[in-house]
Amino acid sequence: MSADVISFARGAPSLDIVDIEGLKAAAVAAFDKDPARIAGYGTSVGYPPLRKWIADKHGVAVDQVLVTNGSMQADAFLFDALVEPDTPVIVERPTYDRTLLGLRNRRGDLHAFGLDSDGLDVAAVEKALEGGLRPKLAHIIPNFQNPAGVTLSLEKRKRLMELAARYGFTIFEDDPYLDIRFRGDNLPTMLSMDTNESVVFASSFSKTVAPGLRTGYLVGPTKLIGKIASMATNTYIAPNMLAQATIYQYAVSGSLEASIVTVRQALEERADALGTALTKHLPQSTFTVPDGGYFLWVDLGPDVDVHKLLPVAAEHGVQVVKGTDFVLEGGEHSLRLAYSAVPTDRVDEGVRRLAAAIEACRLFVASL
Repeated sequence: MSADVISFARGAPSLDIVDIEGLKAAAVAAFDKDPARIAGYGTSVGYPPLRKWIADKHGVAVDQVLVTNGSMQADAFLFDALVEPDTPVIVERPTYDRTLLGLRNRRGDLHAFGLDSDGLDVAAVEKALEGGLRPKLAHIIPNFQNPAGVTLSLEKRKRLMELAARYGFTIFEDDPYLDIRFRGDNLPTMLSMDTNESVVFASSFSKTVAPGLRTGYLVGPTKLIGKIASMATNTYIAPNMLAQATIYQYAVSGSLEASIVTVRQALEERADALGTALTKHLPQSTFTVPDGGYFLWVDLGPDVDVHKLLPVAAEHGVQVVKGTDFVLEGGEHSLRLAYSAVPTDRVDEGVRRLAAAIEACRLFVASL
């Protein structure tokens, strides 16, 4: 990729907000303090000290935690455990494209429900349940949803949990953005409110530490986590002990907490800059600046076809992701913009290029 390309395409932190020196020190500490365990195969449930640290963070028993090679591995294990061909599954609309891919690959029967400014349209879900829908799983990204950036309200969290208990489905609380709220008050996780073993929680250190360490985790009922641990043993014997030990040392040293502060500050600046730039260069677009996370969803209007826009945007030196990737159908006039990897002083130029590409598309259509 050309050095001059500005990419709003990838949900990853830019290198300037990754604590390289802190991670180097944590890796050295891991080798110094536990060389035998991190050099061996380890166990399928993950590096034991990190597993215990995660259990303490969420207030659960250790045997409810499984540490994996990234949260996508955690997703895959859970889908393999619960989703068979034609299994009804509730998803958000829009939702993370890899979630749709994973569920489609397992031939789940997907039922998509729209998002409001306060998250999933739980009333529509309730109506569908009353009408006979019997899902086994509901996949929810509750905080700063990917790609829409919205957060599920506390009232809706409680109502969804009531519905899960009544109708017997599992809520998959997919929450990699939990710790990167930069405005407003944190909401309790559904996991922390669960009294019926209705919730399986997943998160990752990719957004708070660095994606290259590929460490995620699941928290759920002991029996289900035990089943998935057996699947993990048969898949890879054990996940990456060195990466997990590095994250553990990074966390207990206090560096993780400091890193989260740095990430929050940078993301708030970038999100606000993106909102300002969109208002300036694309005043006809509609969007909501999120209070945390990595992403902003923008609707460009019915006269913009994102399939035609993407190659023109690339010619103008800006990369984006089309909305159609995140829905079962529709999304032709929307984009997901990831602001996490774009330094604040480059955001305005990136949106200016996007606006120029949109105008070029409009002129081309008008000339036909």
